[in-house]
This record gives sequence, C-alpha cells and structure tokens, in this order.
Amino acid sequence: GAMLRRSLRWSGARLGAVSRCRREIQSNGQPSVRRAEVSHRRTGVLAVKAGMMSTWDAFGNRVALTVLHVDGCRVVQVKEAEKEGYTALQLGAGTRKAKHVNKPRAGHLARWRAADEEGEFRVEEPYALLRRLEEFRVSPEALLPVGTALKAAHFVPGQYVDVQGVTRGKGFQGPMKRWGFAGAPASHGTSLAHRNHGSLGGTQDPGRIFKGKKMAGRMGGKRRTVQSLVVHRVDTRRDLVYIRGAVPGAKGNWVRITDAVRKYH
Repeated sequence: GAMLRRSLRWSGARLGAVSRCRREIQSNGQPSVRRAEVSHRRTGVLAVKAGMMSTWDAFGNRVALTVLHVDGCRVVQVKEAEKEGYTALQLGAGTRKAKHVNKPRAGHLARWRAADEEGEFRVEEPYALLRRLEEFRVSPEALLPVGTALKAAHFVPGQYVDVQGVTRGKGFQGPMKRWGFAGAPASHGTSLAHRNHGSLGGTQDPGRIFKGKKMAGRMGGKRRTVQSLVVHRVDTRRDLVYIRGAVPGAKGNWVRITDAVRKYH
C-alpha cells in the first residue's frame, strides 16, 4: 500500500512537471496569445437558414454550402455589469406585423428603438417590431450602442464560426431510428418484435430504469451547435453568409452565428 501511494505521488508529480514544461514552451513563461484572444469576446449575429447549395473548388471537388441570411439584425438592448451583473447584447432580427406582437414586447422594442436626429422615436421605422430576440454574452470592450446594425460583413471568408440552431423534429421514433439499435432477428421465431429494443435490464436490484436509458421517444427538436465551420463567402449586398457544411434546422429556421471557440484562424 505504501509503495503504491509513493508511486502514484511520483507519477502525479511527473505529469505535473511535464504539463508545466509544455506550458512554458508554448507560451515562453508569459500568458498565451490564445488565452488573450479568448478573453475578448465579440457579439454574434442572428440569421435565417435560407437553404443549401453546391460549389466546386479549383480541384473540381464539390463543396456543400449552407446559405444564411442576416435579416436586419440590430442591437436592441445593452446589458452592463453595473445593472444586470454581466455584459451582453440583446439582438433582434426579422420583422413582424403589429397585430402579432403583444404589448409587453412592443413596449420593450419601443423603449429601445433607435432615435432619429431630433431625438424622437421613429414609429414607422423598418424592423421596429422584430421577430426574433436573442442575447449574446460579450466582453465589456465589445459592447455596442443601441440601434447598431450588424450585417453579413461581420464575418470574413476563411473565418471559423460556430452555428447554433434547433434540429428538425422527427416525432416519436423507435430505438432503431433514434439510437441505431440492431433490432431483433428478422426470422427464427421473432413475432411482432422485429424493431423492439428488447430487455431494459431492470432486475430486482436496482428495481428501476436509470434516467437517460436509450429507449424509444421523441427525436430531434433540440438546440445543437456545430463548431468550427468555415465561412466560404460573404455577400454584403444581399447580407448572405455562405458556410461550408450543414447547420442544424430546416429552411426558415433561426440560427446563431458566433466566432468559433476552438479555432481562431
């Protein structure tokens, strides 16, 4: 027992020394540049998934692209550490008819609506009744004034981004479609149980089924994030962002585009 404890202490100290050495080699004893970049966090944008298309590179390889439309995204509210306890920006995008907006939301949008040169609020301002509101955490130096418009030019080609959206809802599905189960044998005595998941493994102990067990249930319709996607092209005239690869959700769904947290170049 004593020898085992000594060996564990020695191995732990050795691993700690190796990790310290790696940190010193990577950052030369100074705070790493990557850590400094992470501390600066700018806002993302709200966009609508317009669909997918294809393009070809210089070598003739087909590249799948997702087209995202930045539909009138602007800053609606600024949240500061002195008042709310954290720094963030509430963004709004899209448009909605007045009859489809309840009074609390209309009052919130009217309160934070950008004023004109005379200091009076423009009631007939385009995108005044925004369809979608989302909040983005930012660092204090990345706060923007109310009314600031965010366009597709917020991103540049070649940049890595994270795209978050709600996946397509599949409804109530069985274990084979939902989890990839093999199912029961197709013949040899199987009766009315070809696509069942079989025994759940609950015996007298523990006498129940653990939460999270892979079973049949509702599939899809969950918020998911695809990380480190590449911005292929930006159309500043039509406010379109072309992303390489697929993003969650169907056409017409709202997505959040932010700078990638794992890749920076």
